[in-house]
Order: sequence, then structure tokens, then C-alpha cells
Amino acid sequence: ADDLDARRAAGASLGPLAGVPVGIKDNLCTRGLETTAGSRMLQGHSPLFDASAVARLKAAGAIVIGKLNLDEFGMGSSTEHGPDGPTKNPWDATRVPGGSSGGSAAAVAGGLVPLALGSDTGGSIRQPAALCGCVGVKPSYGLVSRSGLIAFASSLDVVGPLTRSVADAALALDALVHLDPADMTTRALAQGASPFSEALAGASLKGKVLGVVREYRELTEHAGVWGAVEAALEQARAAGAEIREVSLELTEAAIPTYQVVSTAEASSNLGRYDGIHYGHRSERESDLVQLMSRSRAEAFGEEVQRRILLGTFVLSSGFYDAYYLKAQRVRRKIAAAFSETLAGLDAIVGPTSPLPAFKLGERAQDPLAMYAVDVFTVSTNLAGLPAVSIPCGFVSQDGAQLPVGLQLTARRDEDPALLALAHALEAAIALPATRPSGLETL
Repeated sequence: ADDLDARRAAGASLGPLAGVPVGIKDNLCTRGLETTAGSRMLQGHSPLFDASAVARLKAAGAIVIGKLNLDEFGMGSSTEHGPDGPTKNPWDATRVPGGSSGGSAAAVAGGLVPLALGSDTGGSIRQPAALCGCVGVKPSYGLVSRSGLIAFASSLDVVGPLTRSVADAALALDALVHLDPADMTTRALAQGASPFSEALAGASLKGKVLGVVREYRELTEHAGVWGAVEAALEQARAAGAEIREVSLELTEAAIPTYQVVSTAEASSNLGRYDGIHYGHRSERESDLVQLMSRSRAEAFGEEVQRRILLGTFVLSSGFYDAYYLKAQRVRRKIAAAFSETLAGLDAIVGPTSPLPAFKLGERAQDPLAMYAVDVFTVSTNLAGLPAVSIPCGFVSQDGAQLPVGLQLTARRDEDPALLALAHALEAAIALPATRPSGLETL
């Protein structure tokens, strides 16, 4: 901050995010700051470099003020799975903020920072954004570099921003999206230097066609969530949008497909943490096999161990064809179903989460119920499509007013147009500027 003040006083040019305080999800490497991925395995780990996404924000003038809590290695939907304990939802401290980027969403919703970075493997940016009442963007796969992101599932992981408005998210994406030689999966957009912010100018819903997926209605667990989405779509219709009911095949197949693909990749990615190369090393040394198994058993949490075991199983001889190969075939069919459904539409819309924020511990002992929370988000990761969650209303639950998120999904690499659509819809919904009370809840 002092350096920025000195540069401003000297008349030097400043970046578009100059002086903006940002928080970073703790699975993104930050030079000189402990980066643990929410795991005992990496406690005390201080990277020698910044993740590309972090470096891009710093180059734009942003100031990193701290790291944010997450589910261990990004594996969870509630930010309850980690050695630092759960993050609380600023709207109701007895409830989860969503996950795995729950710390990022809670920090933005609670007013600690206007911008935070998260990662999204199956909805881990959008779902906590919905449960905390802020904006969360999952870019198309490959638009934001994953270099320096501690991997969960490499073909699904995406880095993106959480903010208080779509306009703020556009500013962040202008800085984040680039072709990075350190990540061979990245590519650049064809537009100019600020494609996202420029796309918001004159954004309108007139003539836009939004498709509401009928299967989403059946899978929404809370009637108030669907009611809030319908009310928002009525506002969109009043602003000139056409609302169509559409069908999205294989919606219910997305969760099992995601679990097979993501756990397989997780078991491979986490194999490097063996107590020898780096990370936690057990003090109860004996032979090499015992050293590795004890180190992993002591440092990995229950959810991470569960996913490693599942992933190892689906990749094992005799089960590879029955599970992993079949899941990859269904993944291609899901991508094809999106392509077919999006033909003639500007975006697919629906709830981000099937229910509002649930109580801390409510689903912690039921993995299948926890996985079901991501039913509307995992399919876009499988297809590599861009998606954004914006606040669209509130529901009352046990005396608490809880936010509801609306998700928009578009064709791959149409991210600027998707942000413009979200910006126009945000203006049409025009929620009152209410904020959760009390930072002490976080």
C-alpha cells in the first residue's frame, strides 16, 4: 500500500485493481505466506512463488491481505473438513457457508474483502457464493491459469473470483484471463485487453433467451429456493428476456460421473504426498511402506482418505472399464447434452444450490447427502463450460434470512457475454443492499 501511494504521488500509472484488498483461498500458492490447502499434510509449507492467478492480481495492483479457509484439498461442500475447523456463514453463524471456497465467500459476504480468489472443481466457487449471497464465477476451463493451484482434479479444477457484484468480477477476470506458458491448458480470448468490463457496457436482457431446466425443479430440495428463482426470472421477463423450459439429459448422472472422475484424479494427484518428498512425515518410522502409510494416515482427513480410496478403486485393474472408462463416456454425453440444449439459447438458468445454507454438522456424517448439494454445478465442470452464480433473493429458515443464488451457464469461451447477461439480470432483480450483521460470526 505504501508503494502504491508513492507511485501515485510520483504520477506513475497504477493498475486497474490498485489498492484493492484481496483474500486468497489457501490452495493457491502465495510467496512467503503459509499455503496448506487446509491440510495437516502441508502445515508449515511456505511457497517460493505466487500462483499465476495471484501474481496477475498483484500485477494489477491488488494487495493480498491473507489466506482463506477451505475444505481440505478442496474436497467438500461445506468448509467443515479441515484442521482449522469450520467457517461460519455470516448470515447465520450456525450454518455452513458452502464449500469448498467457503472462506472466500464468507470473507466477501462479511465485508472483509471486496474480492477473493477461489477454485471450482464441482461447484466450489458458485455454491458458497449462492449460500453466502455474493457473486461467484467459474470461467471456461483453460481461461485462467492453474499454475500454482494445489491440484484436486486437474481436468476439472478452475480458478475464479468471488465478489459483491458482477462488475467487480469482470474487473478481476480482466486481470486473470491470459495465456500462461506455465500452464499448457490455458488459452487467450480473442477480444481486447478488457473483454469482460467492456462487455458489460450497455448490457441488456432484451431479446435474450434463457432456458429453465425442468429437471432442476424436481431436484430442488427447498420450495423457497425455486420460488426465489422463479421470481427473478419474472423480473428478467419484464426486462425483455424470453424464458423457455428446456430439458437437460443426464442431469442426475452428473453426480456419480463427477465422483468417479474427480476421485480418480485426486488419488493420482495426492500420491505425491508420501512423507518422503515433502509434506508431513510420521515420526513413527519403521520400514518404507509403514513410513508412507503412517504419514498419509496421520495427515489426511477422513474425506480426503475416502476420496483417495474411491479413486484408487475405480482405477484398479478389473474395475477401470466398469467405472472410470464408463464415467468418461458419460462425461462426453453430458457435454453433448449441454451443447444441444444451449442451441438457440443465450444461457441455461436455474438454482445454484438445491437448498439454502444448512446447519453446521447437518450433513457431515452423510457423504451422499453432502455430494447431492452440488447436483446443479458439477455438470458444467465436466463439460468445461463457464457459469456464474448471482444472488436472486432470500428464504426464511428457522428465523434466519438466507440468500438464494441463481446460476447461468453458457457455451464454452462465451464468458464475456455470460458476464454481460449476468450483469443485466443482476440489475433487473435489483435486490436491496442488505448485508449480514457482525464480523464476529466469521
